Amino acid sequence: MPEVKTIALLTGGSRGLGRSTVEALARRGISSIFTYHANKAAADTVVASVERSGVRAVALQLDTADIHTFPAFANEIQRVLGDWGVERFDYLINMAGTSHSGLFGEVTEEDLDAAYRVHVKGPLFLTQTLLPLIADGGRIVNISSGLTRFSYPGRISYASMKGAVEVMTRYMAKELGSRRIAVNTIAPGAIQTDFSGGVVRDNPEVARHIAEATALGRPGVPDDIGPMIASLLSEDNRWVNAQRIEVSGGQAI
Repeated sequence: MPEVKTIALLTGGSRGLGRSTVEALARRGISSIFTYHANKAAADTVVASVERSGVRAVALQLDTADIHTFPAFANEIQRVLGDWGVERFDYLINMAGTSHSGLFGEVTEEDLDAAYRVHVKGPLFLTQTLLPLIADGGRIVNISSGLTRFSYPGRISYASMKGAVEVMTRYMAKELGSRRIAVNTIAPGAIQTDFSGGVVRDNPEVARHIAEATALGRPGVPDDIGPMIASLLSEDNRWVNAQRIEVSGGQAI
């Protein structure tokens, strides 16, 4: 088996932006432990793809909305790291997320609570749980959205939680600075994936609208995001900290 040198832990790595990120990291020689929610077959496909790059990958099931499972998950991470002959991992990428839509007058308490559990509560407590396993000098990336800067009807619960993620990121950066851990937020624009029922990917009218509203003239694709995250984690960007970096092709400017 190949020697493990640098390790990323990524939630939601079996599809879309997460898969693109795992594969981009692999091309840079970085091994990954990534999570999937339910589709093990998709996760196994990503593991095989990574291993063809000559590095290692492990996929673990996790529901990031269920914080009570996090201690057992941390024990599982510790076991994997031990199998790989190391004690810590280098990068944590809180990628996992779900779509939440509904106009302001229609949003229910259950809608808001569901968005909160996945996008705020989950990443906060998972990061807290995993802190002993993150190497000093490591990096954390949280995922926000272009929707914290521009507004589309029906996205209030989702966008509000992503706004909280951006604030949370700055506080993490402040408090983890003593361990030389840099923490940043990536805010993708509209991307053609299965997110939100694949609306940007599968609806030509939505895709046309996004293209017209974007300076570079098209919707984004997963590989506009994954390699960017991989590059942010490189040593070249070691002095980037506590930032919100939008990756949208110039959407709604």
